[in-house]
Amino acid sequence: MQPPFDAYLDIETTGLCSFQDEITVIGICLANDTAKTLIQLVGADVTKANLLRALRCVHMIYTYNGSRFDIPFINSRLGVDLKEYFSHRDLMHDCWTNNLYGGFKAVERQLGIPRRLQGIGGAEAVILWWRYKIDHDKKALDLLLEYNRDDVVNLMTLRRRLERLRCGTY
Repeated sequence: MQPPFDAYLDIETTGLCSFQDEITVIGICLANDTAKTLIQLVGADVTKANLLRALRCVHMIYTYNGSRFDIPFINSRLGVDLKEYFSHRDLMHDCWTNNLYGGFKAVERQLGIPRRLQGIGGAEAVILWWRYKIDHDKKALDLLLEYNRDDVVNLMTLRRRLERLRCGTY
């Protein structure tokens, strides 16, 4: 039997307002001691059923600023409060405990966590989505998915770095 997975979750949206903006991508990196899998729900595939199916073997969900953004946004748009189903740890709070402040990318820089895709942030992610939807620009979608992939994979790296800081081995 496969051991339970930890999920590293990040969403991309069309804006910051969960009452009017949409979730464009839900990125999830599932990882345990023996396996790692990337799941990205995109556009019409962003549904409650698909999300819960993707998380079916999960023990803990890790996010960065997820308690204030990702988890409430998902609840508002998909009608599912993930904290009712799963344990959740917002790594931003662990960063604060270690005097690491700022957005996720600022913390990555402070800890020397590399990012494959440079020069793209949340605002650019919104533009990439609309280039894909309006202009059918597949390269824009590919960039958006790579950006989201970096986010979820780097969440896993961030968690490991924070554990090493806590143990004094970093």
